[in-house]
Amino acid sequence: MPELICISCPQGCHLTAVEANGSVTVSGNRCPRGEVYAKQELTDPRRMVTAVMPSDNKKHPFIAVRTTAPYPKAKIPALLNRLYAMTIKTPVKNGDIIIADIDNSGIGVIVTENI
Repeated sequence: MPELICISCPQGCHLTAVEANGSVTVSGNRCPRGEVYAKQELTDPRRMVTAVMPSDNKKHPFIAVRTTAPYPKAKIPALLNRLYAMTIKTPVKNGDIIIADIDNSGIGVIVTENI
């Protein structure tokens, strides 16, 4: 019986999730977001990914990037390896797209600063 702390809002509800017959029952949540969070965390955990990538700029050798939406947790190490192997060509602006659609996931990687 997994116990989770919900991160959907500042309340930080202590959740208990029970899986039975292919469905998940959640208790301890004070709002509907807690139930959604617990089910997502048990079936397909995702995280926002932030990283710094190498650049071609000697003054700014690394540039901050992030995903446009939470990415599957199990795939994050491969994504980071892919990002670290790339070099960003400057100049770039906040919001510029580095990867438009990671492996047909609908999630992209964007720059988070102006260089």
